[in-house]
Amino acid sequence: MPRDLLPHYDVVLVGGGIAGSGLATVLARGGLRCLVLEATEEFPDRTKGEWIAPWGVLDARRIGLEDDIRKARGHTISRHISYDDTQTAEESEKEVLPLTALMPGLPGPLTQRHPDACQALYDAADTAGATVLRPVSDVTVSPGSNPQVSFTADGKVHTVECRLIVGADGRNSMVRRSLGFSMERDEPHHLFSGLLVDGADAWPDDLQVTGTEDDVHYLAFPQGQGRVRLYLGWGLEDPHRFTGPGGPQRFVDRFARLQTLPNANVFGAATPVSPCATYGNEDAWIDEPVAPGVVLIGDAAGWNDPITGQGIAITMRDIRVISELLLGTPNWTVGTFAPYVNERAERMRRLRFSAHLASVLSNEFGPEARDRRARAHQRVAANPVLGLSRAIVLIGPEMAGPDAFTEESLLAIVG
Repeated sequence: MPRDLLPHYDVVLVGGGIAGSGLATVLARGGLRCLVLEATEEFPDRTKGEWIAPWGVLDARRIGLEDDIRKARGHTISRHISYDDTQTAEESEKEVLPLTALMPGLPGPLTQRHPDACQALYDAADTAGATVLRPVSDVTVSPGSNPQVSFTADGKVHTVECRLIVGADGRNSMVRRSLGFSMERDEPHHLFSGLLVDGADAWPDDLQVTGTEDDVHYLAFPQGQGRVRLYLGWGLEDPHRFTGPGGPQRFVDRFARLQTLPNANVFGAATPVSPCATYGNEDAWIDEPVAPGVVLIGDAAGWNDPITGQGIAITMRDIRVISELLLGTPNWTVGTFAPYVNERAERMRRLRFSAHLASVLSNEFGPEARDRRARAHQRVAANPVLGLSRAIVLIGPEMAGPDAFTEESLLAIVG
């Protein structure tokens, strides 16, 4: 049962997923009174947000959330192989990347079902002393020097006051829209679809792969015990390729026919256990995700092209930076969040660059694109420094200098 509502909280978090419940857990453990409002009765499978880059795992560890996420059947991956139609599988496998050696003390990226991770952090927030409510509806927010939040729960309308409202309600954020935050978006470059399968027991539990072949970009991330999250990327011209009742099976069949991926046939007998949604790859961002009495985090503040899988790592960094600011001073103003605004803007700019590079190299098809991939591979092999702008998706966007994210750097790789 939820705790009795208080008339006043330090922080009201609109959205009880990874961003909202994660931040509430950290703040409640730090002694702040938090209220979490979640719209759903059960967290849905959104076909993404199931891989945490090592730099995101490190942030989760620093704020005390790593163990909570691992309770959601968290699974560590230790090897990565990039396959491609510009070289043989044997050549690709000679370049296997040991993910255990990327960052000291970290065994590698972490995978888990997104709904399970949401629930684990929602439960952690409850255990930490936050008030958690679901389902709630008709949420309205009033920012300013004395913020208020109204909502309906159990058929009753409630209004509470707080010191800060946190918009953590995802890509379609009500908080962002109702308060008129201006969001920038780039143009979609390709389409993406994800599918969770069970029964792929022959696939190595420790191996993640990516690759490009013919007209698809493919990725596979094991979650342990025969469960694997698969992704396919393809061109904008065919938005219904994997939609409809037969979509999941067409997805599995296409994955199982991959010629550049050894043992791809093991997925032919796997069982789809999730929706098979199709979505665009565009980036979106807000230059200043703060207003008097309000701060946006996670996808509500903007997101990165999912091709590089940075969503949860971005959220963990948001939580770390915001929680350090809130717990570091008793007086909160818009100026309190200046370090967050500045750090996030540069972080997202660098991640946009890296994702654009990945899209150009991995999600463009035909002879010219194939030649570009081969040329880029040769150039990075000859000058590994050029690879830093892509390596940041594993080790963190701050781990390369600004020169790695320029037009000159892009041309040096793909020009």
